[in-house]
Amino acid sequence: MSSNLPLYGAIEAGGTKFVLGTGTSPTNLTARHTIATRTPAETLSEAAAWFHNQGRLSAIGIATFGPAVVDPKDGRWGRITNTPKPGWADCDLAGFFGREFGVPIGFDTDVNGAALAESRFGAGEDANSLAYVTVGTGIGGGLVIDGKAVHGAAHPEMGHIFPRRHESDAAFEGVCPTHGDCLEGLASGPAILRRWGKSLSELPDDHEAHAVIAHYLAHLCHTIFAMSSAEVIVLGGGVMNAPGLLDRVRAKERELDRGYLPAAAIHRVVKPSLGDDAGIIGALCLAMEADKGR
Repeated sequence: MSSNLPLYGAIEAGGTKFVLGTGTSPTNLTARHTIATRTPAETLSEAAAWFHNQGRLSAIGIATFGPAVVDPKDGRWGRITNTPKPGWADCDLAGFFGREFGVPIGFDTDVNGAALAESRFGAGEDANSLAYVTVGTGIGGGLVIDGKAVHGAAHPEMGHIFPRRHESDAAFEGVCPTHGDCLEGLASGPAILRRWGKSLSELPDDHEAHAVIAHYLAHLCHTIFAMSSAEVIVLGGGVMNAPGLLDRVRAKERELDRGYLPAAAIHRVVKPSLGDDAGIIGALCLAMEADKGR
């Protein structure tokens, strides 16, 4: 590694673990380290200590679990907001690392970070638009168009749309503490466990759960295509590891579309090309953008 190249720090901040990394570019990760997510004070101080041992950083990118304030014009930019994760509500992530290292900070949600990475270096590098959805403990999504993550009044909350209920699933009340039977309340990992007592991967191939969950995720894909004309939808997260689920979602989405959308022949639903590296690569993208904008 040339000493003339700037070194960037990257943080994929999750509710269970923080993945830390350094690199000279998103395609050159030079070091990587994982720590458990504990209290903010414990977690952030451990992360800072690791970065101090890596060399002088030019900028740090943070791709975090949310909800989070991602609008730079907002006085609370860089903070996690009303998360149910104990102790983390109103945590000033960007402010902590900015004060600790005195460098520019890039900040966005974890799914927007992963979406940036997949759009530039993964499944969407040949497309102008990509949505990244993670289906796990929760359901979150990010949208990248022409190389930039889409923001508005807040960041996208794709997991909180209300899909059409599956005919065999009408009685389930959902698990979302805010909305009940939104998509996250119906198709996330905890929603699957609440109904059937096992993860989707543990249930037999002929179990009704596979069709039910594919139904809900296909509604999300169709909604994304219809609303944004995204060329690529990347479906990641632990639930998507269930054998055959991706194919079921694709088939159901085509059934829902009925050949209507003009882009139906070219849009695609795929697994992440970057695997578990999407988040940390996205955080490096955020760091480089923050450094350029200083």
